Amino acid sequence: MQKLVFFVGVAGTGKTTVALKLSEFIPAAFLDRDTIGGRFVEAILEMKGMDPKDRDSDFYKQNLRDLEYDSAKDVCIENLAAGQNVFMISPFTAELKNREWIEDVLAAAKLTKEQVDVKVIVVTLQDMELQHSRIVARGTERDTWKLDNWGDFQKRVDFVPAINWDIPESSILIFDNSGELTEAKIEQLRKFALGE
Repeated sequence: MQKLVFFVGVAGTGKTTVALKLSEFIPAAFLDRDTIGGRFVEAILEMKGMDPKDRDSDFYKQNLRDLEYDSAKDVCIENLAAGQNVFMISPFTAELKNREWIEDVLAAAKLTKEQVDVKVIVVTLQDMELQHSRIVARGTERDTWKLDNWGDFQKRVDFVPAINWDIPESSILIFDNSGELTEAKIEQLRKFALGE
């Protein structure tokens, strides 16, 4: 059975790190929304005379946010239709609330839930300091705005998004990514993703 695994959570919790580690055990198309749409969003923001790293402006949210997510969705659909496992990495907050979103993805790939095992891994942390230090350590330009405006950006790192998809509770894992990503934690993730 194909696997479609979503790695969700706020910035700095380690979604990409967790997904990369799990990809060592489960071959999958690795689709990070920042990678798929980031360059285009930055170019458009710059053309508009705005900070190319700011993903919190009203302009971004109203004009560019859905373009990034829809592009990631389209690449996901293509990979599912081609028979690939897919890892999707991004917060997906609005998409998780939309009950029809996952149904639309599977239908567009001409697949069903009997053919694709959909899982959601919500990556959380225990404190804001750890989130801040991880964002600093990864050293990406897209985080400049977050760090320069940390007081405005701060969000609860243990935030669990509303998940309104028609999937079993057993297909949702709240994963505390505080501390070292040990072999035992990786094994927990692997078993969850594979349904073992």
